[in-house]
Amino acid sequence: MNAGTSHRSARTMLLGLVLVVLASASFGTSGAFAKALLLTGWTPAGVVTWRVGMASLLLVPVAAWAIRGRWHLLPRNAGAVTAFGLVAVAGCQFAYFNAVETLSIAVALLLEYLGSVLVVGWMWARHGRRPSRVTLVGVALSVLGLVLVLDVFSGVQVSWPGVVWGLLAAVGLATFYVSSSHDHEESLPPLALAGFGLGVGAVALVVASATGLIDYGTARESVQIAGLTTAWWVPIAELAVVAATLAYAVGVMGTRLVGATVASFVGLSEVLFAIAVAWLLLDELPGWIQLGGGLLILAGVVAVRLGEETEEDATAGGDDGQDGGRPAYPQVGDGSAESGESGRQADWPAPHPVA
Repeated sequence: MNAGTSHRSARTMLLGLVLVVLASASFGTSGAFAKALLLTGWTPAGVVTWRVGMASLLLVPVAAWAIRGRWHLLPRNAGAVTAFGLVAVAGCQFAYFNAVETLSIAVALLLEYLGSVLVVGWMWARHGRRPSRVTLVGVALSVLGLVLVLDVFSGVQVSWPGVVWGLLAAVGLATFYVSSSHDHEESLPPLALAGFGLGVGAVALVVASATGLIDYGTARESVQIAGLTTAWWVPIAELAVVAATLAYAVGVMGTRLVGATVASFVGLSEVLFAIAVAWLLLDELPGWIQLGGGLLILAGVVAVRLGEETEEDATAGGDDGQDGGRPAYPQVGDGSAESGESGRQADWPAPHPVA
């Protein structure tokens, strides 16, 4: 590799890291702005319906542009798009906003990030892929961190419905990981999956709200953010444009530049951004025990990722090393022509486009 190529690669990596961090910061704002709306009378269903609905109006045209000339891929990936839209987008955000209604933003987001641990169990149960020792250590750290985050030993009253919603959000995040990791010759481009998934989620939320399946409610009162009074549509616009559309778009572009594994680690900064934004805008900060538990959860997630890389290195011992940085996910499909399997392994996606 000559100096010019190396310089371009370094600039590409730097640009990708900047985009991933920007996406994490954008996603990290969602909890604070959503909670400001919830405090004025909005319901979680109302917030998520407006957020996903407006974001889909912006991203579906982008998805159509990304898939131009390859429309045959859409029906072949209908199941993946549906699962992504219903569970990873609509279900995950609905559960997360229900969680922040009764829990601090930090605790709700940390519960959601246990989705990384759920993926380990899914891969073991579904594909028979036994986790490595490092991965199991990460799981144990995350469980211990969960105990501290819930502060079960201090007698503090915990909203257990909020905890259940946070864990349901973790299921949505795990679904995002699994559905996004499918990488074969006939898979959708990332922007198409994100855009059409948002479209499916928006339609489902509108139907559920209109039929009374979920408790849809909005308010037109002014909203208090960082001690300032603003119109209700300002946080809605932030949630749709910044915390959804911008975050999804730059997150996908950044992940493409740095790789999903690197983006996965950098994406953990979303938790730190969320805590900082909640502190600045809502004066909301978890206690020291909960912060310690949060660090254990993050350490556990990092250990899980390192365990995946360790297992990949072990299974790729005799290969040429081209896939050395990727987790050893089972290959997608069964290798048949119908599945469109190309023989590539699925990559671990960045863990941020959900909250």
